[in-house]
Amino acid sequence: MQTRTSLVTGGSGAIGSAIIQLLADQGHKVINLSLDEPAEALPATTYCVDLMDREATARVLERIVAEHAIDHLVNNAGISYQTTIETLSLDRMQQMVEIHNRAALQCIQAVMPGMKARGHGRIVQIGSRMMLGRQGRLVYSMVKAGLLGMSRSLALEVAPQGVTVNMVSPGPIETPFFRQVHPPGAEQTVKLLSGIPVGRIGTAEDVANAVAFFLQASSPGRTCLSAAVAALAPRVSELARLFPSRYESMQ
Repeated sequence: MQTRTSLVTGGSGAIGSAIIQLLADQGHKVINLSLDEPAEALPATTYCVDLMDREATARVLERIVAEHAIDHLVNNAGISYQTTIETLSLDRMQQMVEIHNRAALQCIQAVMPGMKARGHGRIVQIGSRMMLGRQGRLVYSMVKAGLLGMSRSLALEVAPQGVTVNMVSPGPIETPFFRQVHPPGAEQTVKLLSGIPVGRIGTAEDVANAVAFFLQASSPGRTCLSAAVAALAPRVSELARLFPSRYESMQ
């Protein structure tokens, strides 16, 4: 059985490290492209770069594709930003665009020639339910909605070459950042839980399982899909209505 090589951006964080661990457990060779070294050892080769630095990103991507044949790309790196329209910083907004959109496209552009040449590739973008809109998250919603549009358009473009592009859009996920604004037992946490059908906050492992599903070599017909994670997000029915499970398929 051929060993696949998977590149994960932002792999040193909570969700990224869970993705790396699961893929490694499944036999993948994993490359981590992240701002910092992981706090704990990961079964991956780590390349450190600031993805908001276009030139530095280009240099490290050139090195990665020269040293590894990348079969899979998981665009997971990102940052959050809460603001109102009155307090919006255009500089901060541009940083969001750089890491969520430009860096994702730059990574795709770097690995795509190899994927096309081998006639096989899997790309998974990490989105968010916030793309549907939420008060205080107008910039985050903007970049994640942009990522969805990018993914759908690219999926249609590269499907004939055997490359699939899908997006996993988590709801609330148990991470240190989430707990900073949603402490256990807090009013906002209780309210959030009341709107989640399964009655619990999602885990990084839930996201990793969804990513691994889309990376399977046995699923060439799944492309241009946007999936909510395990029905953990509120308004799952709205997600299902807006993004049907089969938007476009490779034949």
